[in-house]
Amino acid sequence: MVTAVFTLSNSATPLYVHWQREIGFSNGTLTLVFAAYIAGLLATLLFAGQLSDRFGRKPVLFPGLAAAVFSCVLFSFASSVAVLLIARFLTGVAVGAIVSAGMAAVVDAGGSCHRQSASLAASVAMVSGAGLGPLLAGILAEGLAQPIVPIYSIQLVMIGSAFWVAAALPVKGRAGLHQERFRFRLPGIPAANRLHLACGISVFAPGITATSFLLSLGPSLFAKLLHVASPLVAGGTACVMFISATGVQFAMKMLPIRTIFRNGAAATILSMCFTTVAVTASSAWALVLAAILAGAGQGLGQLGGLTLIGLHVPVERRAEANAVLHIGGYIPAALLPVCSGYLIDVTGLATGATIFAVILSVAAMTAAIFTRARLKANAT
Repeated sequence: MVTAVFTLSNSATPLYVHWQREIGFSNGTLTLVFAAYIAGLLATLLFAGQLSDRFGRKPVLFPGLAAAVFSCVLFSFASSVAVLLIARFLTGVAVGAIVSAGMAAVVDAGGSCHRQSASLAASVAMVSGAGLGPLLAGILAEGLAQPIVPIYSIQLVMIGSAFWVAAALPVKGRAGLHQERFRFRLPGIPAANRLHLACGISVFAPGITATSFLLSLGPSLFAKLLHVASPLVAGGTACVMFISATGVQFAMKMLPIRTIFRNGAAATILSMCFTTVAVTASSAWALVLAAILAGAGQGLGQLGGLTLIGLHVPVERRAEANAVLHIGGYIPAALLPVCSGYLIDVTGLATGATIFAVILSVAAMTAAIFTRARLKANAT
């Protein structure tokens, strides 16, 4: 389920240049289309986690998967920015349901004895799908004159398999459901776990903001700065970014969480350094290295955050904690790339991208200092 929906989440990446050429819109509008996805995700995360913990995973998963189906249909026939915005928003709704209920279901399946392994499985499923989507779209867009409908037809088949898996899940809700009145509230976490979530968000947010920037503007950077218009190059680079996010989690899963966070922050900082080199020296290799390191930064931040949730947050609050982690990460991932896109339209590519890189590097460095101090004090 997680892999199928996250395949949809980034399948539009190598197609942005096609839509930008066919419909006609600026870099700022392009980042706005990307941010519509994050708006849908955040709106869903506000309630999906607590509904999942309260009523069970399935009542949240089925509406989310239905939103994914409608998103595929809209993408297949998109002819305006408005349709792209709605399609991306619905994609975000689907991902929000999966991030809260789907990833919690994966950790639930691990039981009390395999929480850390199940957290790794959930995180790897997410980044694997996120990398598979743009690669698949890039291959088909390179080889077909009209690739949009075939791409999203394949997506529909994958989402159909996710429906099948969701239907097989056990029906579980919180005990005492008939005695306790449900009241909607903003997502929260137990006081004892606030430090865990703060550490996870502080590293995860800069990492996913870096990947969001490269996902939204990467194809345009290749096309306008480096004169590489191939959708396969854009999709392949996005895929490599998430392969990096997957591989680094397996490579570092046995390290202490403090070390995982420190390495994640360092990867994000290096990614921004190579992004600056790419836009100032017109270097394709620097942009590819920036994508690989951004993926590593996101993957390690997410692994550390999910591991802390799996180890410390009670099962009846786990989906809600997942929602809080991703809300904290996706808010800057929506706002900063959009601001950078419009800044680039005004100041030029090199200046706008460099300002973004400096801001994000400072945030990642602050996160490294914060997590080192807090987790060391907590361990003591």
